[in-house]
Amino acid sequence: MAMVMDDPMSAAYPTPSFPALRLRRTRAHGWSRRLHAETVLTPADLIWPLFIAEGQGVEEPIPSLPGVSRWSVDGIVARAREARDLGIPCVALFPNTPPGLRTDDGREALNPGNLMCRAIRAIKDSVPEVGVLTDVALDPYTTHGHDGLVSPSGYVLNDATAQVLVGQAQVQAEAGADIIAPSDMMDGRVGLIRSALEGGGHHEVQIMAYAAKYASGFYSPFRDAVGSRGLLKGDKKTYQMDPANAEEAVREVAADLAEGADSVMVKPGLPYLDIVVRVRAAFQVPVFAYQVSGEYAMIEAAVAAGAGERDALVLETLMAFKRAGCAGVLTYHAAHAARLLGG
Repeated sequence: MAMVMDDPMSAAYPTPSFPALRLRRTRAHGWSRRLHAETVLTPADLIWPLFIAEGQGVEEPIPSLPGVSRWSVDGIVARAREARDLGIPCVALFPNTPPGLRTDDGREALNPGNLMCRAIRAIKDSVPEVGVLTDVALDPYTTHGHDGLVSPSGYVLNDATAQVLVGQAQVQAEAGADIIAPSDMMDGRVGLIRSALEGGGHHEVQIMAYAAKYASGFYSPFRDAVGSRGLLKGDKKTYQMDPANAEEAVREVAADLAEGADSVMVKPGLPYLDIVVRVRAAFQVPVFAYQVSGEYAMIEAAVAAGAGERDALVLETLMAFKRAGCAGVLTYHAAHAARLLGG
């Protein structure tokens, strides 16, 4: 009978014990902590959300987002240059559509000359090396504040909305958008947008799907920024996800990837790191998270109250996203973080 030899590679690794094992040894000096860091955060991991306003030379501070402003297109271009100089690879654009252009059907979203499209073209003309991510949803364009078309009974219509979103994505791609990011949470819209982009010759335009976007209480300052707060009739619980659900998030991601998404997003951020971990483990695709307006506002409120130090809070929270498996993070602290990181 042949002798079976133990495979030395399968033997249990002997675990040393104290004092042979002192885990603090590698923490004793800054150089050593850097050398042993398991997760690395750089400016290239950041996407900077920017809010667009009408006018020229306009900067409108947003009270519920201290330190964040809406900028006219010329100011948006200046911020894109700043992003480039800081090593931030991409900016995300969100328009504050003037009230007179908001309608129940959000038709301004389809206007090739709308605020979003003008900002896209201006950035790509002046700072072409910076990526431009664009939001696809109707809430900045509607009088009712919903992300889609609303029936007489108040229900947000899925299929009719998806058709409008296709047109919105097309005008943004024609303007020069690099990444189309549908944030509306309508079923099937990723596949329709992908088909339209391919049919229009926009083969290289990426889709980053807001695949797991939750009906969260952390969005209020954002709604101030795009002018939809106070307009919203009802809530968004019939299309955004229930915060109680995690397995459903995996199904949403699977559907969007099958329809042609290049990457997926989890939103909000820190309260949903468990979802980031699940999605990354299940699919091994680029997963992004949005550190949303309410998360930003809480950090700033803590700093204002003397309950925390901004630099430490910003870097620690962003590191948490990377540690959980994010390829990148959308954060209003992007420029501040990039400066801290030496961008």
